[in-house]
Amino acid sequence: MDRLFDRFGFPSLRRVFDIEPAWRSASSFSFSVPAIDMSEDEKAYKISAELPGIDAKDIDVSVSGDMLVLKGEKRQEKEEKDKNYHFSERAYGSFRRAFDLPASVDRDKVAADFSKGVLTITLPKTAEARKPQKKIAIKSD
Repeated sequence: MDRLFDRFGFPSLRRVFDIEPAWRSASSFSFSVPAIDMSEDEKAYKISAELPGIDAKDIDVSVSGDMLVLKGEKRQEKEEKDKNYHFSERAYGSFRRAFDLPASVDRDKVAADFSKGVLTITLPKTAEARKPQKKIAIKSD
């Protein structure tokens, strides 16, 4: 109802009756696509995703063909009671990220670790991809 009032330029019911504390800022719920870092060394590729406030049980990592798929869902509920008001808010959000896997990834050995709100996916390279590069001499006239 408040959004309807806001859309037409009228003060919301909360502001009219001043039942919301003056110190309350905008909603504390926000959810966006997670920030991703990618790196590579001689043995593997690594993808790190920042997922604060999400439990490991709400994250799904899968490999399907040439795609790595990262999905997750965040659910939050907040309730505050005071003698003059009762405030309850629920927010749900989900995300899905997909990455093309290079041919050099050993798909059977992909591993994921979740610690302190950061998901790290390790994509080991195949034995063929780990072989040292051969330097090619360039001939000139």
